[in-house]
Amino acid sequence: MNWILPEGQSLDFEGLSTPLTVIRGLGGGGQGQVFEVDVAGERLALKWYFPNCLMRDPYLPKRLQESIRATAPNSDFLWPIALLRPTAATAAAINLSEPGCGYLMGLRPINFLGAIEHYSGRIEISLKSVLRAGFFLADDFHDLHSKGLCYKDISLGNIFLDPATGSILICDNDNVDIDGHELSSVLGTPGFISPEVLMGQARPGTNSDLYSLAVLLFRLLTRHDPLKGQMELAIDCLDEPARRRLYGEDPVFIFDPADQRNRPNLQYHGAALMTWPIYPLDLQQLFLQTFCAGLKSPAKRALTGQWKEVLAKTIDRRQLCLQCGQENFPNEPATPTECWHCGKPLNKPQILRLANGAVTVSADNDLFPHHFDNLKPPQLKEPVAQVLQHPTDPSILGLKNLSNESWTAILTNGTKTTIEAGKTCNLAALIQLYTPMGDVIPTI
Repeated sequence: MNWILPEGQSLDFEGLSTPLTVIRGLGGGGQGQVFEVDVAGERLALKWYFPNCLMRDPYLPKRLQESIRATAPNSDFLWPIALLRPTAATAAAINLSEPGCGYLMGLRPINFLGAIEHYSGRIEISLKSVLRAGFFLADDFHDLHSKGLCYKDISLGNIFLDPATGSILICDNDNVDIDGHELSSVLGTPGFISPEVLMGQARPGTNSDLYSLAVLLFRLLTRHDPLKGQMELAIDCLDEPARRRLYGEDPVFIFDPADQRNRPNLQYHGAALMTWPIYPLDLQQLFLQTFCAGLKSPAKRALTGQWKEVLAKTIDRRQLCLQCGQENFPNEPATPTECWHCGKPLNKPQILRLANGAVTVSADNDLFPHHFDNLKPPQLKEPVAQVLQHPTDPSILGLKNLSNESWTAILTNGTKTTIEAGKTCNLAALIQLYTPMGDVIPTI
């Protein structure tokens, strides 16, 4: 790749007291190129724009300055830190035809991979991690919208995830703008653009963000486009007029219960047909809400808070099949059902009843503060307990105390014991657990 900025050179920029060293180019897209740089001993990322990008979007530097002043909604955003313009000497030294500009942001850790890698089936990731990624995305855009901002270009290309944990990083935050501003030329990424924006009936904003978020979540959970079914197969050439018809003029969700024209084809859309039944009905319902009535009525789309609540509850239902080891998410864990993968009956699991919900006893399931208090919003980053398998006998499950306080356990033999911070109690022998946050009652 021909890099705009020379690798290995130290360059002066307005506003920086010391030269910036370009370590290496990381990649590029339609707007510009991204570099790893060293600024006073700190490794950061620098996005540098192509001149034609700034010509198409002359308000971009102003939006960046507003974002820098506003600060990031939370730490999941690789947020702009500083707007950079080259000094005259730097522009002349590296033969920049236009002075241009760029911005500094945090450098993405190597364990975060592009969400497109998961969508394309190129990485191994558990369903739990995918659902956690969905929760974090809903949480992140909830925080963004709460600041009166909108993203405008939610898509797979702007998201990185850690396959081990489902943690999320959001890049390309130069798209972010105050909701209601109409100065930006950004409309979104094809396939993620809401019908009203595609048809020129509205500008991007929080309502279109909600549509794009639902598309992103559907693609992460099913690895399929929510509007690509029989109607797409009937199109000889998916040119711009055909895309406009499929995504804007006559969009039909592939699982719309009232309109079966766009059902998935088993030969071409097997991923959607296989994965859709995995997820519980209340999660499916949010997609139906957004991709049925919400296609033409933006006010009816699922909200970020709804996604957070339902995704958190879906993870709470996670149950491992004892026959094949696959993750299952039954509608009602106490109701007999079959494994979606092997078809064998799932064992009736032990359930931990808490003040604010219930968590299935299955290896690596977690308890969080919101499980003990219905006034706390769901959050999945700081568990207070985790279900663990015995190191030599996987059939034995325990609950590890991840909090900083001691618990009191009542056991089946009638004895009372203390579970210190960092210790684990055998769930098979537990009648009730008393914690400073609230009680935990195991039931079958």
